[in-house]
Amino acid sequence: MNLLGADFGTTSVKAVLFDEKLNQLAESTEDYTVKTSGNIVELEAEKYWDLMKNAIANTSKEHKIDAIAIDTQCETLILTDEDGNPVRDAIVWLDNRAEEEAREIEAHFGRKKVYEVTGQPEITATWPASKLLWVKKNEPDVWAKTKKIFLLEDYLLYKLTGKFVTEMTLQSSTIYFDINNSCYWDEMLNFIGVDKAQLPELMGSGEYVGEYEGIKVVTSAMDQVAGAIGAGVIEKGICSVMTGTTMAIYLPTDSVPEYKEDSFVPCHYSFDGSYALLSWSPTAGMALKWFKEAFLSEVSFRELDEMAEKVPVGSDGVTFLPYLCGSTMPKYNPDARGSFTGLTPEHTPAHFVRSIMESVACMLKSNLDYLKTDVEEIRVMGGGAKSPLWCNMKADITKKRLITLKNKETACLGAAILAGVGAGAFASVKDACKMIETDKVYTPQGNDYSKVYENFEKYDSILNVRK
Repeated sequence: MNLLGADFGTTSVKAVLFDEKLNQLAESTEDYTVKTSGNIVELEAEKYWDLMKNAIANTSKEHKIDAIAIDTQCETLILTDEDGNPVRDAIVWLDNRAEEEAREIEAHFGRKKVYEVTGQPEITATWPASKLLWVKKNEPDVWAKTKKIFLLEDYLLYKLTGKFVTEMTLQSSTIYFDINNSCYWDEMLNFIGVDKAQLPELMGSGEYVGEYEGIKVVTSAMDQVAGAIGAGVIEKGICSVMTGTTMAIYLPTDSVPEYKEDSFVPCHYSFDGSYALLSWSPTAGMALKWFKEAFLSEVSFRELDEMAEKVPVGSDGVTFLPYLCGSTMPKYNPDARGSFTGLTPEHTPAHFVRSIMESVACMLKSNLDYLKTDVEEIRVMGGGAKSPLWCNMKADITKKRLITLKNKETACLGAAILAGVGAGAFASVKDACKMIETDKVYTPQGNDYSKVYENFEKYDSILNVRK
C-alpha cells in the first residue's frame, strides 16, 4: 500500500509518497503566495483545492496512491454555502484583523476559563472564534450566506470525499473546542453566534473518511502533531525541537497543566486522546540567516559552522539575544529586540556567528526549564539539525541526548502514517513509528556552558523588558 502525506504550509505545499515500509517513493513541492494588506491575510479558497489536485497528480505519475492524509496549519478559515461553495476568500491563520473581537471574548470569559476549557492561554485575533465574530459583525451579507464553517484540512477532506468532517487536533486552537471532553464548547458558540450545525462532525486522527478516485482518504492531524508523529515523538520522555526560521518544541503530556497567570504555553489535543504542550520562539535559524545575508552573504552555512567551531565556548564574552521579532516563551514580549553585548575590538565575525548559535541553544534550555519537563531525549528537525556543532551545543547546554532523523519531511511522514492507520496498513501509530529511522546521536560532551547560560539570562533580564 502506497501512502501519501501532504503538508500544507503557509506559502507552500509538500507531498511525499511512501510505501508500507516508510520508504520514500515520490515527492512534490509547490509554492504559492497569500494576499496581504496590513493585518489582513487571505487566499482564494479554491486555490488550496487546485494545489491538492496538483500534489496528487505529481506524486502519482509513476506510483499508485492507495491512501492519503493531509496536515495543515490550524486556524485558516473557509466559509461556504450549503453546497460547499466559498462565500469569501479564505482567512489565513496569520490574519490578525479580529483584535477587537479577541478583546471582547477575553472580557466576557477571561483567560483562565478559556484555558481550562480549550487549553489556549491567550485569546488572540488569529483564533477562529475571533475571526468568526469579526465576519458576523463586519460582513453581515457574507455571514448570512455561511452555512458551513471549515478549517483548511476540513475543506480539503470535503472536496475529496463530500464528507463534512474534521479532526480534533485541528480544532484545538479554535477556542470553541473543549479538549477535556472532546466536543464543541456550547457556551463559546453561543457567544459568537455559531450554530453547531454549521460545524463539521468531529473525528479522531487516522480515521477513514471516504474515497477520491479510488484513493482512501483519512483524517490527519495539525502540522505540529503530524511532524511529531513523523519524528517518532509519541510518548512522554521524548520531545521534538524544530529549529528552522523559528523554534518549536512539541512535548507529549498526559493531562492539561493547571492554569498559570504568567504562562503562555498552549496545550493541544493530541492524536491519541492525550495532550501536547507547544512552545515556540519566533526567531531561531532566522537569526543566523539574517546575519549571513547582512554581513557574510558569500559564505555558506557550512562555512559558518567552520568559523564558529574555531571560537571557544562562550564566544569570548559575546552574548546575543535572538529577539529579532520579539520574544514569546517563556517571556512574552513583542517589544523585545535582538542585541549583541560584551563586544571588544578583538571580536571577529566568527564570534558573532557562534554567539547566535549559542543563544538559540540557551533559548532551548530556557524553554525546557520553563516547561519543567522530565525529557531524556530530544528529536531535532529543521535546518539546525544539519549542523553537528549546533547539535553538540544543544546537547551540552541542555544535558540531553539529541537525535536527528533520516527522513527530514516529518510532517509528510506523520500524515502518511495516519493515512496507513486509517487505511488498514498499520495496526496503530505506535506500530508504524517503530519503523522510523534515526540518524545521528549527540550526547553531552562535558563542555561547560554554565557561564554562557548565566550571561544569556542576565542580559535577558536587563534588555528583554516589556515597555
